[in-house]
Amino acid sequence: MYTNTRFGDVMKGLSRSGFEKQVVQMQSDKYAKGFRSWDQLVAMVYAQVSGSRSLRELEVGFNAQSGHHYHLGTRSIKRSTLADANAKRSSTLFQGLAEQLLAGSHRKLRQQYKKMLYLLDSTPIHLIGDGYDQWGLSNRNGRTQGLKVHMLYSPDAQLPIEMSISAPNLNDIDAARPMAIEPNATYVFDKGYCDYNWWYKIEQSDACFVTRFKHNAALVELESKLIPEDAKAVILSDTLVRFKYKHPGGQRINHYQKPLRQVVVARPDKPTPLVLATNDLERPAAEIAQLYKTRWQIELFFKWLKQNLKIKRFLGRSKNAVKTQIYVAIISYILLWQYRQRHGIKQSMHLCLASLTVSLFQRPDTEQAIARRQRRHREQIKRWQVELPL
Repeated sequence: MYTNTRFGDVMKGLSRSGFEKQVVQMQSDKYAKGFRSWDQLVAMVYAQVSGSRSLRELEVGFNAQSGHHYHLGTRSIKRSTLADANAKRSSTLFQGLAEQLLAGSHRKLRQQYKKMLYLLDSTPIHLIGDGYDQWGLSNRNGRTQGLKVHMLYSPDAQLPIEMSISAPNLNDIDAARPMAIEPNATYVFDKGYCDYNWWYKIEQSDACFVTRFKHNAALVELESKLIPEDAKAVILSDTLVRFKYKHPGGQRINHYQKPLRQVVVARPDKPTPLVLATNDLERPAAEIAQLYKTRWQIELFFKWLKQNLKIKRFLGRSKNAVKTQIYVAIISYILLWQYRQRHGIKQSMHLCLASLTVSLFQRPDTEQAIARRQRRHREQIKRWQVELPL
């Protein structure tokens, strides 16, 4: 009886029929001569979870397991064919698949958690050199040439919720404005998302936010709140404030005229304290400070992605190839997360991936059956030994 390999089990998180519908809608296989979108997806996911560092290494490793290709619905690959597909087949197909997987996981999380906590941030993908310069020089900023990945992340589930890719010269707040705001959720972000009218959109959506005031924010103090004794070492002040000006300059209008909360947090390792802004008037000040501290978890997530999946070293240098590989990296992460959830694996994502990398084409059910037969054989030998006359 056939049993899935571990890699086949990871790929179970994908709906093949749903993916093929997207392929038909986008006509991604219209000019394909044998190497289909599904073949490209399977090969690129394999590259992510196997740690392949080059097209040659990917080709040799994947083709060495040709006996397992049939059950994956794919075939052996040629690196030149895969390189052409990454360069020419639109990354929009893989963007749609990533968004579909993110939305499905998000729905399950909302059923599990009554009040969601979201972290919002971005990370640069720095790309310089022949092939990258042709498309990266025109939209670079002062620090980065390449791309920028914007992400909404759930620290409780250790799962990305939404993502997008942009040029590095796009401001973070410009990527955040179109985002749908979820009622009763809490959003934590840094000063890169300073837009008072966007904060007001969050307030109007019955959601909370925790961020930082800029040093030049014009505020009027309304009321000072008492600080509990056990929090005085951390919380320097807790006050209700409002913005001083409705028309901060030019044609701009600040629609946020409701009271806000300013929480000043001591930083022993820094010369200045942390000045937090939030519309949450109920949580204790110490909890507000802890929520902002949680923001570092998305930084750790970005670091994990770059260290464990392939979004620093790319298998192609065109913009389309780079974006395809980033989207497939996110797809691979979600598939790994789902695999870990299905099997109740308690190991961290890092150890789970490390275990999978060295056993992708092993069949756990077959291994368990062999182990059971060996155990029964050993037990039978013990019984025979007991029955032998002295």
